[in-house]
Amino acid sequence: METGHDVVIVGGGLVGASLAIALDRIGLDVGLVEATPPGTLPAVFDERNLSFAEATVNALQALGVMDRLRAPTGAITRIHASRRGDFGRVLLAAADYGREAFGRVVVARDFGEALEARLGELQRLTRYRPARFIGLGEGEGDGDGGARAIRIADDGGEHELRARLLVAADGTRSGVRDALGIGADSHDYLQTLFVARLRAARAPDGTAYERLGADGPTALLPRGDRHYGLVHGVARNEADAVQALDDAAFLERIQRAFGWRAGRFVSVGARSAYPVIRTVARETVAPRAALVGNAAQTLHPIGAQGFNLGLRDALTLAELVETRGGDPGAPELLAEHVRRRRGDRERTLAMSDGLARLTANDAPLLRPLRSLGLLALDRLPSAQAQLVGGAMGYRGDVPALCRRASS
Repeated sequence: METGHDVVIVGGGLVGASLAIALDRIGLDVGLVEATPPGTLPAVFDERNLSFAEATVNALQALGVMDRLRAPTGAITRIHASRRGDFGRVLLAAADYGREAFGRVVVARDFGEALEARLGELQRLTRYRPARFIGLGEGEGDGDGGARAIRIADDGGEHELRARLLVAADGTRSGVRDALGIGADSHDYLQTLFVARLRAARAPDGTAYERLGADGPTALLPRGDRHYGLVHGVARNEADAVQALDDAAFLERIQRAFGWRAGRFVSVGARSAYPVIRTVARETVAPRAALVGNAAQTLHPIGAQGFNLGLRDALTLAELVETRGGDPGAPELLAEHVRRRRGDRERTLAMSDGLARLTANDAPLLRPLRSLGLLALDRLPSAQAQLVGGAMGYRGDVPALCRRASS
């Protein structure tokens, strides 16, 4: 049997679920293909900590998601960045820019539950779960009546969906991207990030710390439960040994890497480990198809821009569908989506990759240059303003939902 939708989204994670909510808001018939069964969250909604830029908070408030968070969020009122072995640091305060906070820290699992609650309220959404994308059907469609044929499999066998627009939100190893014939370039940073909840003797005061080093960042994000969200980068060949450390030895390692600016670390929760590999699709659209989120680009997490960038992908697409009306998969609409996303995407990719490579390079000649750069950035208001704008999600042609807190 064949079922038709205006839009079919493959992937029900952070970006895919958010896009489904945004498209339902404007009255579209949406199909969401999800790998997990009802009552189970995708694996991405674990205990890791997400740093939502102000623009992201605005958009998720407008979409009715922030109000459904059950756990308290942590306000990022200051940002402190430095590099181990270099002098100088950058200290930014939201109050200096007329803001209460640069953004909020949200636990991924709580965000997943809030998205699930909001998805359950949608009247036009059809959820296919558990189901998996297995390929494209014959033809790609053209003209006003054109549609993509999408083949999925579930417990009942194989089915075909048709959509005027297919959206790949199925992550870094995107099966939809492969089926569309879109290549991707990858770079392995040979780093592994450990993520955990950490408690210090002093409760967080709103400062988000990023301590850079040769093997990646050690970041502390102020959660809303008087703990920090820890991100700790290690060289890939040391990851197994670090994972095997008991809690006391792991805390000692973090204290050495980070220093004492946040006080003494007293406990740490369960650790998860993730390899850091940059993957960038060579194209972000195909006939009647678009890539968003990690399917379009997976960044180094330095600067915490990955989800924020992916959400802006999704919301720009939804905004174009709303303002242009008619055919959501029209070639002109998809071309405009590429144009509008180009600046933000390219600048964010360049910032993330450049910062990751520069700060990981331990060459002695680079140390004084990095230190001078940190000192200059800390003292030049124009450079700080540009950095702050990007950190808050206002880079390039920003979707309207990102600029206001309510619809």
